[in-house]
Amino acid sequence: MLELQLLSFKKSQAAETGRPAYDPKDLLKLYIYGYFNHIRSSRKLMIECGRNIEVMWLIGKLQPDFRTIADFRKDNHKSLKLVFREFVSLCDRLGLYGKNLVAIDGSKFRAQNSDNKCFNEAILRKKLANIDNHISEYFAST
Repeated sequence: MLELQLLSFKKSQAAETGRPAYDPKDLLKLYIYGYFNHIRSSRKLMIECGRNIEVMWLIGKLQPDFRTIADFRKDNHKSLKLVFREFVSLCDRLGLYGKNLVAIDGSKFRAQNSDNKCFNEAILRKKLANIDNHISEYFAST
């Protein structure tokens, strides 16, 4: 039910000459099927088109080759983002998401925890005692 022309899908309007391209709706269905079933490879999606009855029914027994699937992803990268954004907004309008406000600190620290930087309570007491000794020595020398 999406208007693929409004979402800027390439080849959503058939050319008047030449052989018609695969319908972007069918390739979008195949892409979403692959997304939900954790199939990222275009070659694996191509194989699914020939052996999986579910996919055959979904895209009408079409068997696009892996280059067609890969080119669809490459050529419609921005449009696919818009489709998923539209899906999220639809789920939000239907009340399918529960929302919580979360604050995330954007600070980035490099984690380093070697044996000499790992402190437990006993080591901290020793270090604090050592700092107190240095402060006492400093005041004694002045």
